[in-house]
Amino acid sequence: MNVSSVFRRTRKRAAVVGALTGVAALALSVTASADATTKHHTSEKKPTVVLVHGAFADSSSWNGVIKRLKQDGYPVVAPANPLRGLKSDAEYLKAFLKSVQGPVVLAGHSYGGAVITEAAENEPNVKALVYIAAFAPDKGESALELSNKYPGGTLGPTLNSVPFALPGGGTGSDLYIKADKFHDQFAADVPHQISDLMAATQRPVAATALEEQATHTAWKAIPSWNLITTQDLNIPAAAQRFMAQRAHSHTTEIRASHAVSVSRPGAVTRVIEQAARSTAGH
Repeated sequence: MNVSSVFRRTRKRAAVVGALTGVAALALSVTASADATTKHHTSEKKPTVVLVHGAFADSSSWNGVIKRLKQDGYPVVAPANPLRGLKSDAEYLKAFLKSVQGPVVLAGHSYGGAVITEAAENEPNVKALVYIAAFAPDKGESALELSNKYPGGTLGPTLNSVPFALPGGGTGSDLYIKADKFHDQFAADVPHQISDLMAATQRPVAATALEEQATHTAWKAIPSWNLITTQDLNIPAAAQRFMAQRAHSHTTEIRASHAVSVSRPGAVTRVIEQAARSTAGH
């Protein structure tokens, strides 16, 4: 056998293998780059969801919703709502919104709906409003007025008023739902072991916050979605329908208590994601 001929064939095979290896590596590199680009663009297209809790709750009331939104690739934040006064709470939220880059879907539960209505006006990054068993007041209306507009609410007798000193002098009143009334009033479709924890950790709202009149109405300029809870004893379903209809909201109704973000987080997530998909291209 000719040794030099064998050597040439071996060297040729090695060159071919090397070339094929290089092509495969290049293909993998291109694919990885394309995947990364696709993921980057996908992430860019999803708005940030900002969740605002209401009275007698805290940001943990959104936990089930946050988990599902994050699984679906949405950036999510749930800042604490001070619950001190409509104007000051809205100013706090407005300042927070300026720290969020890109389009925002702003969702509020209960009194949090009044806060997002006040805070979102003239905020160009807010592309959609979502009301979850929430107040959507017009100018001159208060949460208390709206909750009393239709029969069916039973919140008043369940409340405990606790005085506190105001910074500028005088005394304010913090409102809590009595622990033994919390489940039936606020979270009737939530297991007792969970609603007991919610009762113990509830954030009080200053009575004056519920009495303060709205001065801005962002839903007149920003598209809105509304989840109406038909078994709600805090905000009667009739009041929720009234607010949703005049705002021309995309509306869904569900048989649930006021604590729908805890009892039915999947349904809440679906409504928020409907709103989020509407922001594509904005």
